Amino acid sequence: MRAARLFAFASILAVALAGPAWAKTTKLWNLTAYTITSIELAPAGTGKYGQDLAKLDPDGSVDHDERIKLGSVADGSYDVRVKDDHGRTCVVKGVAIKDGDIVAIEEKQLEGCAK
Repeated sequence: MRAARLFAFASILAVALAGPAWAKTTKLWNLTAYTITSIELAPAGTGKYGQDLAKLDPDGSVDHDERIKLGSVADGSYDVRVKDDHGRTCVVKGVAIKDGDIVAIEEKQLEGCAK
């Protein structure tokens, strides 16, 4: 009986500790023409942009065809504002983000690019 309890406890503990390894990682994939130097998210339509997520990358930018982990982003619809190494600031509106997704930002999606 005691051995069964110990085994059950050890099994539960193993699952609890392994849980974070199962967590999904949401990523942004830069498919624009240039290196992205700033990425900011705002709940769609609010204009309330958060921190610069490009800083999460070791070199502080996201090269063409590079993916960056976005960290903790709640599921939802977001406007994504990006700045690139050519001085453009652009927005992609209404991007659906769900935990574990790879969110591609493509050149053709960029709107209102201004220098």
